[in-house]
Amino acid sequence: MKRFLFFFLIILFNFNKLYSENIGKAYFAGGCFWCMEESFEKVNGVLEVLSGYSGGRTTNPTYKEVIYGDTGHFETIEIRYNKDQIKFNDLLEVFWKNIDPFDPTGQFCDKGFSYRSVAFYNSKFEKNLIDTSISKIEKKFKKKVVTFVKKFDKFYEAENYHQDYYKEKFLNYLIYKKNCKREEILNNIWD
Repeated sequence: MKRFLFFFLIILFNFNKLYSENIGKAYFAGGCFWCMEESFEKVNGVLEVLSGYSGGRTTNPTYKEVIYGDTGHFETIEIRYNKDQIKFNDLLEVFWKNIDPFDPTGQFCDKGFSYRSVAFYNSKFEKNLIDTSISKIEKKFKKKVVTFVKKFDKFYEAENYHQDYYKEKFLNYLIYKKNCKREEILNNIWD
């Protein structure tokens, strides 16, 4: 019995190690993190999306501090994805299609620094992909992309009531999203 348990634990440990090596994390800010969370959770290969804050200089910021204070943070999502099913470049495409890359004041009806769009990178490879995609967008639209490109440092998970808001408070979320004209603006940009 002990021998079986020993082998079972070794197999379990190696399986978890193998599985975890194929998990990637990506970070994007695109205005309201509720809307970004909804957009990415529908993507094949995405395992989980968390709402939070990143890019600033304070530790463990709260929603009020980020929105009304001077923390330097952005409303950001953390995307955990299976690298065998989807690549960073694919996530980047989803990001662009869900933001207005030309708005220097925020996103849709959410205005202010914390609502600006940001593509965070974890490696030089990811930065090159972001820079290349920006060049393509600028060439296509003949406009300057104002989305920030920032080296990822830390992610602070937002308060529990922000997680899965679009599911938990579905009607409130739909009213908010419609009033912000998010889909209408995105369709005008990308279609």
